[in-house]
Amino acid sequence: MPARRSPWMNEELDDLRGLARTFAEKEIKPNTERFIANKQVDRELWNKAGEAGLLCLSIPEEYGGGGGTFAHEAVVIEEQGRVGDSSWGASLHSGIVAHYLLAYGTEAQKREWLPKLASGESVAAIAMTEPGTGSDLQGIATKAIRDGDEYVVNGAKTFITNGYQADVVLVAAKTNPEEAASGISLVIVPTDTPGFKRGRVLDKIGMKGQDTCELFFDDCRVPASNLLGEKEGEGFVQLMTQLPQERLIVAVACVSAMEFVLDETLSYVHQREAFGRPIFKFQNTKFELAEIATEARVARSFLDECIELHVEGELDIPTAAMVKYWCSERAMKVADQCLQLFGGYGYMEEYPVARVFTDMRVQQIYAGTTEIMKEIISRSLPTPS
Repeated sequence: MPARRSPWMNEELDDLRGLARTFAEKEIKPNTERFIANKQVDRELWNKAGEAGLLCLSIPEEYGGGGGTFAHEAVVIEEQGRVGDSSWGASLHSGIVAHYLLAYGTEAQKREWLPKLASGESVAAIAMTEPGTGSDLQGIATKAIRDGDEYVVNGAKTFITNGYQADVVLVAAKTNPEEAASGISLVIVPTDTPGFKRGRVLDKIGMKGQDTCELFFDDCRVPASNLLGEKEGEGFVQLMTQLPQERLIVAVACVSAMEFVLDETLSYVHQREAFGRPIFKFQNTKFELAEIATEARVARSFLDECIELHVEGELDIPTAAMVKYWCSERAMKVADQCLQLFGGYGYMEEYPVARVFTDMRVQQIYAGTTEIMKEIISRSLPTPS
């Protein structure tokens, strides 16, 4: 748990936290094992979350959302992390896909999709990564070629969160294959479109309950009006503009996981005994936990600053890269230290610390790898005069 109340919190967010905590304790925590076994959450979880008003909280009320800010989304992410869950892809659905539609969609697109996302009637995904393309989005091979009043989409995507349950996918594709960044557009593809096919749900070392799969597009024809943006070729700029929020979402999840695993470890070391005394009584345990608590506190402070900046519209690309890089790296370090304090039990999947350890590893990869984050940060550094 956070050592203090975050400065961006207020009474309204306190009430939301109570609602989100109750929902997580009732609808998520008891079902974690089933989610993992099924490699996806129950589809009705989305409907229940919609009914509770926990989806699309930062989308305007006129489109069915909560009318809040990113802080509202952060509260829900934190409460999901508080019960040790990584299965539910709500942060991508509400905090990422919905905001592409809000920022770049036509009025008709927003009114068609956002209320459905807010209610849980529809689940959303975004398809960027391809089997041969990861962080280098300019190299994507999926095509969306204009043919009269339609776009014909062909290609393959992989590692797509919410892909198996998605009702709508934002697809990054080349509308002009001859160009690199300027040839990329985002196209709205409903998953009932002929030619759309889901591949296997992928086996991952962590986040095993999260619906992650391959998607295939074979002459998928969608109306030309499904283009996101005023004209072709705006996709790369749209992606770069929205990625800071995605990276901040990753940081929120990482800090929440750090605080969760710290609480779990503190409880364990006070109960578990070795050589006739609690593990906590050993100096090494105390020193390790002092370090872990400090790491979590520092990460929380930086995250709180970034959330405040983002709510005020002042979070820049390099700072978003910093918080994503720093929190994801520290979360992995903390998870490793906590696992060590559990000894052999930390290696057992029945203990949450084992899940946090494997869940945290991907945080340094998706939404831009640590190496990409450092490249972005380095570009912002001043040149000595």
